[in-house]
Amino acid sequence: MSGRSYLDWNATAPLCAEARAAMVAALDVTGNPSSVHAEGRAARALLGRAREQVAALAGVSPEQVIFTSGATEGAALVAAQYDRVSALATEHDCVHVHATAEIGVDGTGRALPVPEETTGLVAIQAANSETGVLQAPRPVAGADLLVDAVQVFGRCPFDFAASGADWAIVSAHKLGGPKGVGAVIVKPGRDPAPLLRGGGQERRRRAGTENLVGVAGFGAAAAHAARNLATGVWNSVEERRHELEGLLRDAAPDSQVAGQGAPRLPNTVCLVTPGWRGETQVMQMDLAGFAVSAGSACSSGKVGPSRVLSAMGLDAVAASSSLRVSLGPDTTRDTLAAFAAAWTGSYRRFRRKAA
Repeated sequence: MSGRSYLDWNATAPLCAEARAAMVAALDVTGNPSSVHAEGRAARALLGRAREQVAALAGVSPEQVIFTSGATEGAALVAAQYDRVSALATEHDCVHVHATAEIGVDGTGRALPVPEETTGLVAIQAANSETGVLQAPRPVAGADLLVDAVQVFGRCPFDFAASGADWAIVSAHKLGGPKGVGAVIVKPGRDPAPLLRGGGQERRRRAGTENLVGVAGFGAAAAHAARNLATGVWNSVEERRHELEGLLRDAAPDSQVAGQGAPRLPNTVCLVTPGWRGETQVMQMDLAGFAVSAGSACSSGKVGPSRVLSAMGLDAVAASSSLRVSLGPDTTRDTLAAFAAAWTGSYRRFRRKAA
């Protein structure tokens, strides 16, 4: 769609050229990875290469990667191994839905200490999709640790072993891969009981013929993301994010950036303007040619305050008044200046009506 600017990378990143090329090539691979003939071996080799690429980005061995349909399936697979799941109050819905107990956060969105007597599974997201707030997950003596690494994977360095995690979930479409494919990363020696049964795929941990085209795209996107991290691309994104926040704060002193006092993803701005509903802002910016959001894409269409912002202590009005702008490496300063100008114009009209 010409004349539009995409500023919703936390919902999904545009498909990168490397992933597209890998997927097109995989379409011509006829064999089933489970077949023993030459065509099957070629498909299995493609699957293995992608597994190596994803594993390299997480700093693990390929055997630790279980391909899934996405982070939602991954979260369900991990949660199914436990009777008790303690999750951050700000966790993504795909993890939070399994929680039997909540872990609170402070006003910046950072996790409060996990009670030492906690058992079962503790789920701590590495980065919040709405605010971009980064966590520093730490193991709890009597519990296993699940890290939702969806938003950091490919944007910030992520070392699975160093995190102390027993499990991590990641998703291809957040780092320039296709939608509908993700992975669970497991600690060596883990052998989860499968949710999907009926075949021996993924070392009997996830039955069903692998999505070879999607997995090939995931692997290529992971390799592309690794190169971007190595060259410091996201440091430049963070500089542009700071500039955008300055423009927005200058235009609207009554607005606040959620989680500003905490470390955040390099690309995420969650701007709260009390009384100006997030859905209204999204529609006005859409009409102006900018794709932004009012929070997690998986929660879009739900009317009411943001669960994330409410957990951070914002009242119902403020928690209903957020706008999320998430950038990517190809987001230019000119685009952000144009967005700030369009948003400022809408903000001034809102203030005039509210006066």
